[in-house]
Amino acid sequence: MKSIYKALVLFLVFFGSANAADLSGNKWSFYSGTFDFSDDGKRSSLFGVQHINENLYRESFLGTLQPVTGAMITADNAGYVYTGFQVPYKSGSMTFTPSFTPGLYSEGNGKDLGHVIEFKSEIQLTYELSSSSEFGFSYNHISNASLGDKNPGANSYMFNFIKKF
Repeated sequence: MKSIYKALVLFLVFFGSANAADLSGNKWSFYSGTFDFSDDGKRSSLFGVQHINENLYRESFLGTLQPVTGAMITADNAGYVYTGFQVPYKSGSMTFTPSFTPGLYSEGNGKDLGHVIEFKSEIQLTYELSSSSEFGFSYNHISNASLGDKNPGANSYMFNFIKKF
């Protein structure tokens, strides 16, 4: 768990030290929900924060790839620090956003996912409240892709509030 805390501190120092001019075109997603809702024995509430950089993007055959970096922690002190990409598809006030983010997981007192390296695949649906904020719902699956001796995975859902600065 100490490695998760160190990574979280580095994340906060890096993004917390940026001045306001550096943050234009950036979004922060704050989310809360249920970690591993499909496992009655290890179900737990979670909270997370994610940085979305809209200025640093790549056009690809998939669409516009945007980098994301974030961290989440559960009520059982399990933690996940990750970085990867998302591909937003906007239609009017609604946005559908799949993402893929490899990261480091620490089980704390929560579920043993079988390895420190885990991969999070997520889908998110958001509604634009204003030009600078969105509210949404997301579902993700975290798995180690059989890197460890076991690979139970975890399915989670979250409510998201996204704010553009």
